[in-house]
Amino acid sequence: MARGTGLLATIGSTAPFVGLFGTVWGIMNSFIGISQSKTTNLAVVAPGIAEALLATAIGLVAAIPAVIIYNVFARAITGYRAMLSDASGEILRHLSRDLERRSRAAAAPARAPLQAVQPAAAMPRMPAE
Repeated sequence: MARGTGLLATIGSTAPFVGLFGTVWGIMNSFIGISQSKTTNLAVVAPGIAEALLATAIGLVAAIPAVIIYNVFARAITGYRAMLSDASGEILRHLSRDLERRSRAAAAPARAPLQAVQPAAAMPRMPAE
């Protein structure tokens, strides 16, 4: 169940930086276009800005679901570990109790079986004084 969570965590933490790198790349392309055309009209700047926005969106589209899925798996794994811990604690408690009973039974001296008490009629009577 924990397999792949490292990959999700890596995607969730690095994808925004990939988007940021794409943003910087797009802005740099816009500046290169401005310097080559020696003008700042929208036709020169728009392709680089569109590239920057697309890179940012792709980074966020990759990062947000990865972080959400990672958190869901992390919570499920934590709950499963807690459940296993509780179950193993219960098993150990029962096993310990059973072993304690066995050790007490082995250490206790053997008792003689109880004898039946003679009925009162069979006992000699003493005369009253």
